Amino acid sequence: MTDTNPFANTLHEPGAAKEDPIIIADHVLRRFGGLTAVDVDHFEVQRHAITALIGPNGAGKSTFFNLLTGFDKPQRGEWLFNGTSMKGISPAKVARAGKVRTFQLTKALNRMTVIENMRLGAAGQRGENLFAAFLPSLWRQREAEITEKAHELLHRFTLYEKKDDFAGSLSGGQRKLLEMARALMSEPEMVMLDEPMAGVNPALTESLLDHIVKLKNEGVSVLFVEHDMHMVRRISDWVVVMAEGRIIAEGPPDTVMKNAEVQEAYLGVHHDTDLSEESSS
Repeated sequence: MTDTNPFANTLHEPGAAKEDPIIIADHVLRRFGGLTAVDVDHFEVQRHAITALIGPNGAGKSTFFNLLTGFDKPQRGEWLFNGTSMKGISPAKVARAGKVRTFQLTKALNRMTVIENMRLGAAGQRGENLFAAFLPSLWRQREAEITEKAHELLHRFTLYEKKDDFAGSLSGGQRKLLEMARALMSEPEMVMLDEPMAGVNPALTESLLDHIVKLKNEGVSVLFVEHDMHMVRRISDWVVVMAEGRIIAEGPPDTVMKNAEVQEAYLGVHHDTDLSEESSS
C-alpha cells in the first residue's frame, strides 16, 4: 500500500474511469414491471479504497448491490470483478471469487451460536465433502485453523465473550459486527456493506467505522451504502451518487456534497436535508 492518491487523475463525473478498478459494470438495467430500478451506463470501483454509494430513498442502491453480488439478475448488463465476468454467477461463487457482502437486515443464523455462525463463513471446509467427512484426519486440522481464525476475528470485533451465545441474543449492533466479522472469514479482496450503520447505537457506530477503515488499511476494497452523510464524509475516499436508478455524480465527499444535482436529488425528497459541511459539524 502506498500513500499516493489513486483518485488524483480521476474525473469528477458519472461513470469516471479509475486508475485500478476492481469492479467494472456496463449497461446494467433492472426493471420491475414498469419501474426501472437500475439503469447504470458505466460504473467502476477503485481497488484498495473506500467507496460510498449514496442517494435518496428509492434511488436503486440496494438493488444495484444485489445485482453486483448475484442476489438478483438484470434484464441487461455486464460486470467484471478482477477482470472476470460475474454475469449469471451465483452469490456463493461470487463470494468464493473474493467479493462478499453484508445486508441492511442482518442475516445471522439466530438459532446457532456466534462461533458456529463464524465457522460457516470460512472457505475450503473439507468436512463438507461426503468422502472426507468420514475421514477426520482430512478435516480436523482445517477445522482447528478455522476456529482459530474465528477466535481472532471475534476478539477484533469485541465479540469473543459472546462466542457461545446464540446469535439471536445479540443486539442489533452486535449482529452487524458479527456479520462483518463472518464476512472476513473467507479473506475477501472486497467487502460490500449495505447500510452498515442502520439501527446501530453511537458507540457501536464508532466501532464499525474504525473496522471499515482498518479493512482499507489491510488492502481490502470497500463499497458501502449509507444514508448518514456525516459518516460518508468521515471515511470515504470516493462517493458515487444514485438517483432514480442512475448515477448522477461522482467525486471526493466534499465535492459531491456541493454538487447542485446531488442537492436537488436529496432536497427533492427530503426537504429538511442539508448536505453542507456546516450541517455535519
